[in-house]
Formats: sequence, structure tokens, C-alpha cells
Amino acid sequence: MNIIGPDALVFGVDDVAACAQYLTDYGLKPVGDGRFEALDGTAIVLAAKDDPSLPPPMQTASMLRKTVYGVADEKTLGAIAEELGRDREVKRLADGSIEAADDMGFVLGFQVTVRRPLDLPAEAVNAPGAPPQRQPNHVAVDEAAPALPRTLSHVVYFVPDLAKAEAFYVERLGFKCTDRLVGAGPFLRPAGTLDHHTLFLIQTPPFMKGIEHFTFHMGGPTEVMLAGTRFVNKGYQSFWGPGRHRFGSNWFWYFNSPLGCHVEYDADMDLHDEAWVARETPMGADASQLFLFQQRDKWAPGGPPPGAAGAAERH
Repeated sequence: MNIIGPDALVFGVDDVAACAQYLTDYGLKPVGDGRFEALDGTAIVLAAKDDPSLPPPMQTASMLRKTVYGVADEKTLGAIAEELGRDREVKRLADGSIEAADDMGFVLGFQVTVRRPLDLPAEAVNAPGAPPQRQPNHVAVDEAAPALPRTLSHVVYFVPDLAKAEAFYVERLGFKCTDRLVGAGPFLRPAGTLDHHTLFLIQTPPFMKGIEHFTFHMGGPTEVMLAGTRFVNKGYQSFWGPGRHRFGSNWFWYFNSPLGCHVEYDADMDLHDEAWVARETPMGADASQLFLFQQRDKWAPGGPPPGAAGAAERH
């Protein structure tokens, strides 16, 4: 199955205005009809939770209503419809896409991908012993530089039956396990991308079934830091990060959101082909991140050490 990755996530939310402002401040572009796009056209779609056009909600607090996967071509779309149609309803929608539910009840859409090709520079790093990536007099730090989400990277589900959920994506849709956090779940990659994962599954009780987070790829770690700092300065609450994951190697910064899930910026994810052998390690803080920073207010040499004022007040 030549599935590329998620083209869009559709939410039915309590406060459309607050969620729309959040996604705009995050860096997505509002293009109408509740759609907020990254640079390549992948998107988050918002509607009111009682909008009758939405798929029905899960019987939990999750606001996610649908995950829309982009596929390479009509042939792949037909193959998915045939495969899933063997044991469940597959709807053919007016826009040419198809819709079905996975074995956990998450509604999935499949469409020929809307992703636009990107031709953008990556972050350039100068390192001793390697040819310069930035030429002389090309300054790397630009406080006014854009830092915009480039493409929808991945989504993370809470699932009550991990084995059953994983089997659906692997056996029915051709996803591969790239790595596994034992006690949490697998990182899964569809055949149409080399990204370490576009889906991560986490075993949880049934009442938690839903989405944990989604993220968009940025142009590099500096863009993650720049976008995240701007987000904090707009008043949004950092949840985890900035830091760098072990499995996938991607830089990350997570934030709380009014969409009922966390929202992440990420960059520089590993790529894997069919030769890769999945790793396994027990879930834990050391397995989850290589290192983790804590965002603080700016500081300059000559002033009191960061945190000193707060420490003095506590004593």
C-alpha cells in the first residue's frame, strides 16, 4: 500500500474560535472552511463538535474525528478500498476519497495526496572537519526569520488493545514497525515514506482512547526553538521540551492546546528503508529523550544566575 502519511486531521471542538487562533499562532495558514494548512498543503480541519457533517465522536473526551491519509495514486486508493471492504463498510465520498474505521474505531480517510512539492533550504550547520554549509558572511541567526510548519509529520493514538490496533495497520495497510517502546507501543511507518514514523500507538485504558498529540515538521532544530519561543511569548503553555527524542532522533517541543491533545513542533527525523531492523527498549524517561531542556526567560552574563531570584525568594 503506497500510503504516504497523514494529509489532514479533522477535529470537532468545543471552541472553534479559540482553536482557530491557536492553529494560526502555531503557524498554520487559514484557507477557509475550517482548514489550516502547512506549507505543503497538509492540514488541520476544525468544525464545531455538533457539526452534522463530522463522523461521530468516540465515546471518550477525544476531539479527533478523522485521520485522512494521503496515498500516491488511484491504484493505491482502489487497493485500500478492496482490502478494507472485505470486512467493514467503506464509504466513497463525493470528493473521490474513501472512508472506513480501523479496529479501534478511529475513522480513517484515504485520498490521493494533496501535498505540494516543497523546494526550501534545510538548516545549514558549519562544523570543523566538514565543508562549510554556510558561506562566509552568511549569518545564521535571524530573529525575524520565518519558522513555519512544513508538513504534517505524525499522529499519536491512545488505544485500549495495542496488539489488535498494531495488527490492523501492519497486516491490512502495510505499515512497518521501525522501533518499539516496550510498555507503550510501536512506531509505525507506511510504505510511501521513509520517515521513522507517521503513527505511534500507546496502550491505555478504554476511557482514554483518542489522540495524544500531532506534530508538523519544521526546517530544523533552530526553527523548532524559534517557533516554540514565539509560541510561549504569545502566552501558550509549554508541556514538554524542547529536547531531542531517542527513537526517531527528532527534535521536539510540545504544547498544551484547546483541541483536547498536545501539539508538537518537530524537526530532523530519521529516515529508514526496508533494511532497517526495529529496536526495542523499555519505556521510560531515558528511552524517550536523549536530552531535555527547560524554557526560561532570557539571561545575559553579568546578571544573577538564571533562577537565582526565585531561589532566593524560596529561602
